[in-house]
Amino acid sequence: MSDALLENKIDKLKERREVPLEDRWDVEAIYPSWNDWQNDLDTWVKPQNKPHWPEFNQYKGKLSQPSSLLEFIERSLLVDRHLSKLYTYAHLKHDEDVSEEKANQEYTRMVAFLYEYKEELSWFEPELLSLSQSQIDNLTANHLLAPYKNYLLKILRFKPYTLSKDEERLMALSGRAMETAQRAFGVFNNADVKFTPAKDSSGRELEMSHGKYHLYLRSKDRDLRRSAFQSMHSAFMAYENTLCELIQGQVQRHLFEKKARGYKSCLHAALFPHEVDESVYKSLISTVNQNLSSLHNYMGLRKKVLGFDNLHLYDVYVPMVSDVNFSISYEDAEKMVVDSVSILGDEYQNALKRGLSTDRWVDRYENARKRSGAYSSGCYDTRPYILMNYHGTLNDAMTLTHEAGHSMHSYMSCKNQPYQYSHYPIFLAEVASTFHEELLLQHLLAKVESKEQKAYLINQKIDDIRATFFRQTMFAEFELKIHELVEQDVPLTPAMLKQLYRDLNLKYFGDHMKVDEEIDIEWARIPHFYYNFYVYQYATGLSASCALAERVLSGEKGAKEQYLTFLSSGSSKFPLDTLADAGVDMRSSKPVEALIAKFNMLVAELQVLLA
Repeated sequence: MSDALLENKIDKLKERREVPLEDRWDVEAIYPSWNDWQNDLDTWVKPQNKPHWPEFNQYKGKLSQPSSLLEFIERSLLVDRHLSKLYTYAHLKHDEDVSEEKANQEYTRMVAFLYEYKEELSWFEPELLSLSQSQIDNLTANHLLAPYKNYLLKILRFKPYTLSKDEERLMALSGRAMETAQRAFGVFNNADVKFTPAKDSSGRELEMSHGKYHLYLRSKDRDLRRSAFQSMHSAFMAYENTLCELIQGQVQRHLFEKKARGYKSCLHAALFPHEVDESVYKSLISTVNQNLSSLHNYMGLRKKVLGFDNLHLYDVYVPMVSDVNFSISYEDAEKMVVDSVSILGDEYQNALKRGLSTDRWVDRYENARKRSGAYSSGCYDTRPYILMNYHGTLNDAMTLTHEAGHSMHSYMSCKNQPYQYSHYPIFLAEVASTFHEELLLQHLLAKVESKEQKAYLINQKIDDIRATFFRQTMFAEFELKIHELVEQDVPLTPAMLKQLYRDLNLKYFGDHMKVDEEIDIEWARIPHFYYNFYVYQYATGLSASCALAERVLSGEKGAKEQYLTFLSSGSSKFPLDTLADAGVDMRSSKPVEALIAKFNMLVAELQVLLA
């Protein structure tokens, strides 16, 4: 990172009201104001009434009749659409400043209404699944229900794990209370945790935040990197007991759901709803463990090139090519992202360009108490929205295109599927995003003019694979281990979690790495550990997207059309079948092995360039 870029980013964070309009997402396109939101809430929720949706009770005992079932499905999907829109506005406004009282209040209220909706309709699935097989066969074969056949079949999969009406109501009633650990961590992480200032090599104190932490880790100033690393982790170490109880509470929630519904394990309970077999998860961890020498070799190269006697964990993000300046303004990054997707055709490219520019999908920069990290959100009746905290690095440009990939996946699915099939499966969530990253990288590689610039970009790609594939698999292994411990009635303690996490870092990074004691607490600051076995999908998604991108970029006949069909499929098929139709079989370990082979090739190429 250039010193000039760092100088421009050390100012005190702005308050939300100080952020220029053009740098904010256009949430007002959903509702112009909270008053308009409230009017819609009064229409679709009727907050003063209990129950809020009594009209659904008329369908009880009538689900065996195709016309009644059809009416119920269409009415419930219509209400669900409007609740999704109301929730989207509330959560986006909340994330602009997580301490803002109005947004906080209405977001919390909206979450409560969603749970109440689930509670009031909790009778539906048990009653449907209590029908005889002949009645179910008649329903799935009925022409009236043809548009909802796959929707019904997906519900029917859950028959072995669906409880009685009364038990399902209790499960629905417990839902909001069960989210306490996740919500408490979110508030702590985004609003309450305080960091000591980081210090650079001249002794100057710099403001620390989640966004600036990642900026500092890419600085050439090693003292600043070390100080930021220590500041970040010491803030979480001070609350290790509280954070241990929060993550234990989250795992206990998963254990409760596993036991209550009769799943084989917490992993089975998490993956079954997403139509993914446990073997995919375990095969990923096994294949990566068999190939950790690839990561160890790269750490050895990084240590040699940087010239350190000891390579520390705060040294793994700084570019190995120090004399290349890839600072990028947001405007330039936006143009590069749009240019990079031209291979997907004019319609796709123009939709993305319009979204990033005139339609203001993106909330660009960090402000005080804004939610950390980056994501793409939205619903069927809104445009996609991207939250990020842009600081001007190449990594930030990659984050922009990553989230834009998510957004275009949502855009294409919503455009081409009816509401009931518009939400793409979570297993596919990280494919389009990492596909976008590969397109941007290849676009940049085609334009570089020097060996040093090429080396810098290849280094960027290697580090993306290290972070998205190897590191996320390490996270997945940690998450699996802590769930297995709790399933065996072993209580989690801070000492146990720190030792487990340290051991994994030692195994994954190898002998070339000095594993600092601060990393022992890193588990306590990872939001994704509250997402219920989500992280492995970064690794499987990257494996799938690299295979798909290779087909498209090489000009393989039909590959582009198959990829666009993949983006447009939503949840109309099972996720592994959707990928197979696009040309990737994630039931085998071949895509994972191919990505590791690509990683090895890139490391070898970087070694030659740096020689």
